Amino acid sequence: MEHEALEQAFSRERFARYLAWAGQDRAAALDLYALNTRVSESLYTPLQTLEVVLRNRIHSVLVEHCGPDWFEPAAGIVIGSYQAEQVQGAIDALRKQGKEVTAGGVVSGLTFSFWTTMFHKDYEALWQQALHRIAHSDAPRGLKRKSFSGPLTQVRLLRNRIAHHEPVLGWDLRKHHARMFEMLVWLSPAAADWCGQHDRFAQVHRAATAPAAEASARPSGTPASRRPDRTLALYAPQVSRRVTLRLNTGAAAVWSRRSATK
Repeated sequence: MEHEALEQAFSRERFARYLAWAGQDRAAALDLYALNTRVSESLYTPLQTLEVVLRNRIHSVLVEHCGPDWFEPAAGIVIGSYQAEQVQGAIDALRKQGKEVTAGGVVSGLTFSFWTTMFHKDYEALWQQALHRIAHSDAPRGLKRKSFSGPLTQVRLLRNRIAHHEPVLGWDLRKHHARMFEMLVWLSPAAADWCGQHDRFAQVHRAATAPAAEASARPSGTPASRRPDRTLALYAPQVSRRVTLRLNTGAAAVWSRRSATK
């Protein structure tokens, strides 16, 4: 009865993905749902840190390049109606709240998609002129606009899935976690260090993927219903042997390398 009530509360359509992963085992599906929540929560710290640091670095560089109102149409920086509408929306929101319209207020009101769009190919000239200076002096030489654009698109999609409470267990989360830290190190080593101190992803990860070795060692003659579903990668200890997760063990490779050199 409890399972049915929870299915209805979470919506049967949303819950169907977890049931499929759990081989229609409702108790296991609920465990997977809870695991998805924990994993999503553990990614909040690097997602939040990267978004805040990225927007502040872009803002600082563009203020230096053409002044604090770089986002205004007169500055000629922002390209396309989508971003222009976001800027106007942030300004309107400040006025509606009775707040003074300041550069800081507008910047904090712009979405992550606004900032990731700054790495679109249409901004290649801006990258060459000024935007490349978002990278810290200790960052690798030769970073390109594309060094950010591809990874940021995937991070934005992951962020949006988490924000909309969608399943993320089928994603290669370790890879995206590593890329977030890599970009943080490029932008601000200090912020990357702080984030590493508070990041819980590796801890949650390890707890979720501990039985992977045992699953891999299962004899080849084991019935198919008891072998890992190869569309996902590893077992979750909380659920039945039929349930697997596409998660990889270990902390972010970039962070591990950085910590080893400190």
